[in-house]
Amino acid sequence: MQNIIHLISGATAVGKTEFSLKYAKENNAEIISCDATLVYQGMDIGTAKPTKDELDCVQHYCIDLHPVDKPFDIRLYNVYAQNAVKTILNKGKSVVVTGGSGFYLKSFFEPIIDSIEIPKSIRNQSKNLFLEKGLEGLKEALKSASPEGLGNLDIFNPRRVQRALERCWASGKSLPELQREFLERPKPYEHLKKNHIHLERDKDELKRRLEFRAEEMLKNGLIDEVKRLLTKGIEKNPNAANAIGYSETIAFLKGSIPRDKLLPEIIKNTKRLVKKQKTWFRSQLPKADQIVDMDNEP
Repeated sequence: MQNIIHLISGATAVGKTEFSLKYAKENNAEIISCDATLVYQGMDIGTAKPTKDELDCVQHYCIDLHPVDKPFDIRLYNVYAQNAVKTILNKGKSVVVTGGSGFYLKSFFEPIIDSIEIPKSIRNQSKNLFLEKGLEGLKEALKSASPEGLGNLDIFNPRRVQRALERCWASGKSLPELQREFLERPKPYEHLKKNHIHLERDKDELKRRLEFRAEEMLKNGLIDEVKRLLTKGIEKNPNAANAIGYSETIAFLKGSIPRDKLLPEIIKNTKRLVKKQKTWFRSQLPKADQIVDMDNEP
């Protein structure tokens, strides 16, 4: 069963950890996490990070890679993931990839980043332009840098317009030219067979599970965990500090949320996340080779 990547997708609380552990054992595989929060050291309870017993049961990769006060991005993740795939295949095993971060999961199916390095000076230039002239200023600059047109860019999204402008400035190329080059890039892991498995649950059962999960996190010490992470500088890293469970708990510790509102806030925001995840998996990932009804799994 080597030379194959089994990609297991599904919303938060659907049961990916339990399913992937069982699946990995049955298929002589090791597991690569594709969760943007599990990469951070010390973010354990609020991320539902696999337990020590679960980690000992099957070798895991891409967990606890990075200090919580320093940002981590998809470019770094791809380096770790590619190395993990090579390591697993060299052992004669197949690969299981699982996690709730759709963008990270998508990186196994198609290229999602380019090779353009953006100098700090250009980052600062675009940032200052946005502060001074807003979205309209960014669009005018982009039209000048890309007279060939703006391709299919979402021109109402300031962040995407800013990033597109930075790439045009850094490369000296127009946006349509960059987009054509991007589409011509080889797909990742082309030499490997990919098996996409999507997990689903009844809507009410998923709701019950995510509510129970949030309750257990608070019972198991989420507040104390966040207190420790504050001393380690989590607030310096918006990617970590804004994660669900952490942002609400930080707000509570800062006095912005009363204790009796903490659990409802976490549950409400988790439900929103689940809705976004379902939309992403449906619209951005290839159609699943297999859909598993978790309500009927033993």
